[in-house]
Amino acid sequence: MCPDLYDVKSYDYELPPGRIAQYPLSPRDRSKLMVLNREEKSIEHRVFRDIVEYLKPGDLLIVNSSKVFPARLYAIKENGTQIEVLLVNEVEPSLWKVMVKPGKRLKEVQTLFFSDKLSGEISLPDDNGLRIIRFKHEGNFFDVIEEIGHVPLPPYIDRTDEPLDKQTYQTIYADEIGSIAAPTAGFHFTDELMAKIKDMGVKVANLVLHVGMGTFLPVQTDRIDQHVMHSEQCTINPELAALYNQTRAGGHRVIAVGTTSLRTLESFYTDNGLEAGSKWTNIFLHPGKNIRSIDGLITNYHLPKSTLLMLVSAFAGYEFTRMAYSEALSRDYRFFSYGDAMFIL
Repeated sequence: MCPDLYDVKSYDYELPPGRIAQYPLSPRDRSKLMVLNREEKSIEHRVFRDIVEYLKPGDLLIVNSSKVFPARLYAIKENGTQIEVLLVNEVEPSLWKVMVKPGKRLKEVQTLFFSDKLSGEISLPDDNGLRIIRFKHEGNFFDVIEEIGHVPLPPYIDRTDEPLDKQTYQTIYADEIGSIAAPTAGFHFTDELMAKIKDMGVKVANLVLHVGMGTFLPVQTDRIDQHVMHSEQCTINPELAALYNQTRAGGHRVIAVGTTSLRTLESFYTDNGLEAGSKWTNIFLHPGKNIRSIDGLITNYHLPKSTLLMLVSAFAGYEFTRMAYSEALSRDYRFFSYGDAMFIL
């Protein structure tokens, strides 16, 4: 019996908790790499640094250079108790949408005190559970956040953040501050590996998608075609658009590093090629959607029933993706943000 590809339960699988990576490997390119060939339906098992054997001169590798900031903050409420707040996105300078840790009572508008340099009035929640804080701060806002904030590790990493996470929960090419979660497919690149890739004639360029709630919130509907993604801000500069179109016109491959890069490319892709610009995108890629902007995808292993697993299924094919995840489970691959990688060609 064929699975219903619009039923969210079709994207469920059992994952032992011990398979969720709690720490990254060092060096980064020691992680396992599963290589999927969509045409041949073949699977190979390698180490990430071997990716150079699957790249070709003239390929264009596109990365997301958004930078994670320490968006998890602790504050004292007016009654003296502590509360945890996650910055979600900046509405305007000093005005932010935020999430309050579930289970924490906050039933009235009040002032929160984060440090002697930072305070802010927090609103009541909207229909999505988001609130607004208007901050008052001394000096540059992000400088203050760097001093007091914590790395926003995802909830499946079952530990508190540590000083080293400020380096490891960040890609080597992170540049523009704006993400509350890392584009984790890029974690596997080292400076040495990236230099080797460029030296072999592979072009590397960056776009920006600031990772927010949309990438990671669970599907709340039984049917995936009824799910609406939260919007995230993304940008493609004119230089990338020109390089992309030149690459495709020359018959060379475009390879996206991560689902956020792919979602951005698809958001700006047209029948006439890639366009430059900046927008808020809520694009949701899943089986039934035609992905046209890339020829290859580097990605990690994603949560059951997640929009990211649905995206991978749209590009690699549903059954082939199921096969690959079964292989990963049987061969002790490490899952999620600090886990191993997959290269789909």
